Amino acid sequence: MQKIISSPDRYLHVQCSDCPIRHRAVCARCDDDELQLLEEVKFYRSFEAGQTIVWSGDRMDFVASVVSGIATLSQTMEDGRRQMVGLLLPSDFVGRPGRETAAYDVTATTDMLMCCFRKKQFEDIMLSTPHVGQRLLEMTLDELDAAREWMLLLGRKSAREKLASLIAIIARRDAALKLMQPEGQVSFDLPLSREAMADYLGMTLETVSRQVSALRRDGVIEIKGKRHVTIPDFDRLIEEAGDDQDGGFLT
Repeated sequence: MQKIISSPDRYLHVQCSDCPIRHRAVCARCDDDELQLLEEVKFYRSFEAGQTIVWSGDRMDFVASVVSGIATLSQTMEDGRRQMVGLLLPSDFVGRPGRETAAYDVTATTDMLMCCFRKKQFEDIMLSTPHVGQRLLEMTLDELDAAREWMLLLGRKSAREKLASLIAIIARRDAALKLMQPEGQVSFDLPLSREAMADYLGMTLETVSRQVSALRRDGVIEIKGKRHVTIPDFDRLIEEAGDDQDGGFLT
């Protein structure tokens, strides 16, 4: 790994073969030659917690994969109200080829590292490298499925089920990056504050705190420190979320 270049944006470089999201990101299907094309045009950029990556409506001249950390997607209404509409977790893709401006505010919730590509260069690679376009299509369809499931969650699930579902989603993603299945006991650091969880789930902070305490009291989760979560039995968490083992919803 090369030394971080001293600049306000703190650029650095990481070899694709050493990237922790290599098997889940937009480059997951690429062979060595295709990876080399991406290697030649990519750059890494870090963001501090609370920093706005891009504002809705602003020109966005790059696309990127989240390497580490978490960001929120949100939209501001004319009267100033803000609504969180999505989360960006490691391996998620930021930006849209073919669109000049950002559709949402993108804000770093934690310290983040992103693998970035200038949009025009990435669009050219998509045309010459089918594996990139195929993987991006897969990720887009997965995101659409997740959005539909989230609509059902927000509309039909109880507060306890909503919180359990969010914890399960984060646990699954953490396990996937480690190339393992989330079964039995699972441990990870929760990347969201309770305030952020309340915003995303459409609940009050007090309700989130009560439900966290209830899940902890009932032995569904264990919490050490502020955010280190251990799930003693992942199957039980899924039951609390109202989901089956395949990630669908129990009836």
